Amino acid sequence: MAKYLIPSDKTLKAIKSDDERKRINDGEGLYLQLFVNGGSHGWRFAYSHAGRRNILSLGTYPDTGLSLARQKADEARKLVAEGKDPSAVRQEAKAAAQRKWQAERLADAGLPPVGSFEAVARDWLKTVHEVKVSAGHAERTRIRLEQDAFPWIGRKPIADLEAPELLEMLRRVEARGAIETAHRIKDACGQVFRYGVATGACKRNPAADLKDAMQPVQTRHHAAIVDPVQVGKLLRDMREYQGHAVTRVALELSALLLLRPGELRHMEWAWVDLAGALLTIPPEVMKRKKADKTDGPPHLVPLPSQAVAYLNELHALTGTGRFVFPALTSGQRCMSENTVRSALRRLGYGNEDMTAHGFRATARTMIAERLGVAAEVIEAQLAHAVADALGRAYNRTQYLEQRQAMMQAWADYLDKLRKGAVVVSLAGRAA
Repeated sequence: MAKYLIPSDKTLKAIKSDDERKRINDGEGLYLQLFVNGGSHGWRFAYSHAGRRNILSLGTYPDTGLSLARQKADEARKLVAEGKDPSAVRQEAKAAAQRKWQAERLADAGLPPVGSFEAVARDWLKTVHEVKVSAGHAERTRIRLEQDAFPWIGRKPIADLEAPELLEMLRRVEARGAIETAHRIKDACGQVFRYGVATGACKRNPAADLKDAMQPVQTRHHAAIVDPVQVGKLLRDMREYQGHAVTRVALELSALLLLRPGELRHMEWAWVDLAGALLTIPPEVMKRKKADKTDGPPHLVPLPSQAVAYLNELHALTGTGRFVFPALTSGQRCMSENTVRSALRRLGYGNEDMTAHGFRATARTMIAERLGVAAEVIEAQLAHAVADALGRAYNRTQYLEQRQAMMQAWADYLDKLRKGAVVVSLAGRAA
């Protein structure tokens, strides 16, 4: 217990304005500094910590009376005895109170706390992800995080999160059978943590520890018909399609042009050169990284004579509008992504038989096996990305002549299959 030197509050109340003393000691480090800055008196506690002399302010007199000042000094002495610095403890308490106030203010505004996983993730989305990928890709990532990550780990400090907490969150996604989505969320979280490490918000990426802890993704390829006889039947069924003429042409060109379904349905008449038999798809429509969508070359699609005939037929129906395949309800939008798939269903082909995207797999397989075209020529027509930047630059018009010949040969081959011809592959196998 401290040995006090100041008798009572009366001693302090008796201090006159002309008192020449600078301070009045109460013992064991506590003293009252008189006329601080020419005004009120201030309580001070002097102590030593880690070999350094420090001064802690305990309030002003008379707002802080003698009894309260002694109580504060006792608390400070206990901290010193525990090896703690009272000044550092006070600063941390103030910082914690500030963080709590800021968190409450952000919560009232519907915003995540500073340093939380959600705050860092949203900063990453805006600063890195949205700049790097397409708008649709960034939106899908944001929705996944908002639906499946933020409700469970969003408000927690990113620096405190560990692998078990992430796995618990991902298990909820796996439990509803969304295995691929769970892996995508894990990958996005990993990028958030790496961004957090770079910005100093956390020290490590715990998502990297989950590599062997999650259910594996069962890869499923788009259903596609690759048997020549069955392809011939599909082509005959498509020719007899009784739905809208625009949809029928979309089916035919799906088989002919090796386009992704999105590229086909977004096709605009401004891209079509019927006289030159060439379709030029702008880079921003292609399935590419954002930088390549902005600065990359267009994708050139040589049109076989059969495709030109279909497009001439369709021009009479939709040529005055923007889209080659407009929505049936509005010419201001392209056709729905489900149109070709629904047409296949009407023809009796289910998801396990044939898909809109499956036409690309059909062409990729049969052009190689039945027509003997080099793989790099087919890949160029499929617009599959080349691994290195130099290769992409070189590939801008690579194999265009070969692709023109290939596309015509493919269209002619499909005509033969539609007529029921027995076609023999280059390897000598009966079709």
